[in-house]
Amino acid sequence: MRRPIIAGNWKMNNTRTDAKALITALVPLVADAEPEVVVCVPFTAVETVAAAAKGTNIAVGAQNVAWADKGAFTGEISAAMLKDVGAEYVIIGHSERRQYFGETDATVNLRAVQAIKNGLKPIICVGETLDEREDGETERVVSSQVRGAFEGIAEGMLANVVIAYEPVWAIGTGKTATAEQAQETVAYIRKVFASLYGAALAQKTRVQYGGSMNPANAAELMSKPDVDGGLIGGASLRAEEFAKVVNYKGAAI
Repeated sequence: MRRPIIAGNWKMNNTRTDAKALITALVPLVADAEPEVVVCVPFTAVETVAAAAKGTNIAVGAQNVAWADKGAFTGEISAAMLKDVGAEYVIIGHSERRQYFGETDATVNLRAVQAIKNGLKPIICVGETLDEREDGETERVVSSQVRGAFEGIAEGMLANVVIAYEPVWAIGTGKTATAEQAQETVAYIRKVFASLYGAALAQKTRVQYGGSMNPANAAELMSKPDVDGGLIGGASLRAEEFAKVVNYKGAAI
């Protein structure tokens, strides 16, 4: 059985003071949670949040990682730096990175390799735009992204990898894929992953849904057999709302 994983993506929100207040409020609300709980926070808040979450069941992650160990890469943060301030997870290839900052399948691959080599657990994002879905291109797009992300990465390096299916058309728009749409695409992602690494590893690898999961739809989405968790955006910025997603079995729908 794959343990569910609910990860909050705070995006570019919260100063260190705000971050400490949010994590302090969240800790008691998810203390008995069944899923693994992760918060992926801005670089400036990683150390603060890691300190506040120490000794709890909340893991801390970052939202990006450099593809190099060190060097002349102004503005980048290395995997070793993230480990040094307490990061355990890192989001790689989020659609906003692809859309606004030129992220490609090739750079996602390079960043994933760096994360894995340095003991970070990558949450690798894939997903199609609205135009691609309407043109019937969903499977082609996510297959290409999965294959690109894992190019040249050996099976033995993938024990801690998480994949997040985030339909771009459902991120921050208020639109959400139906539970059936989410299941269909997540199952296809698992099928592509199995074609690369075999069915056994594919059945062990967690695949999240990342398109506007919230307290109202979390239980239905999580009821699908291939949906192993959520990558939560806006709802993760409010402790009580995020906790309802984490505790989805008790959340009202």
